[in-house]
Amino acid sequence: MSDVAAIVLAAGRGTRFGDEPKLLARLGGKTLVRHVAEAAVGSSVDPVMVVTGHRSGEVEAELRELPVQILYNAFFAQGLSTSLKAGFAALPKKTRAAVILLGDMPFVKADLIDGLVAGWRERGGPAALVPTLNGWRANPVVLSRDLQAVIENLSGDVGAGPLLRGRSDVLEWPTTDPAVAQDIHTREEFAKHRL
Repeated sequence: MSDVAAIVLAAGRGTRFGDEPKLLARLGGKTLVRHVAEAAVGSSVDPVMVVTGHRSGEVEAELRELPVQILYNAFFAQGLSTSLKAGFAALPKKTRAAVILLGDMPFVKADLIDGLVAGWRERGGPAALVPTLNGWRANPVVLSRDLQAVIENLSGDVGAGPLLRGRSDVLEWPTTDPAVAQDIHTREEFAKHRL
């Protein structure tokens, strides 16, 4: 088992996408959430945990054959923070950090995840390592286990972003990989990638 896990956030309703569940939309023959989960499974992180909520049965069915741990978040309607908390609460004792993957970022690949983990280790295991593209902070991020108490205080539809601002122990990891900025929110964004 690795000392770095993955938490795939796949519980949200994706309301900007419309009536069809966003994470179940197919790109290249696979659902968005399947792309993300496969990238995590193909990387060095272990375990890979997927937090589900909205349409959980259908999302979980897409991941059935993959070696992932499913965590159902009964409070998903209260926002992203509840899924982040659920994932952190389930981390194994030996886990030092987690890569937080968004279920709507299908272009993130295993080598990007491994690069982030290596960067986090090379920098001495900071509180967080955040990828940047052209100077802008992006995703996925590596969050240290040391942030768990702070994460427990999050509420509403927010991720880790607010708690990372202004901290000297949050380091940036510049990359040229456009995948860190390619999350899909709307059908229009999705359609661009289907062309």
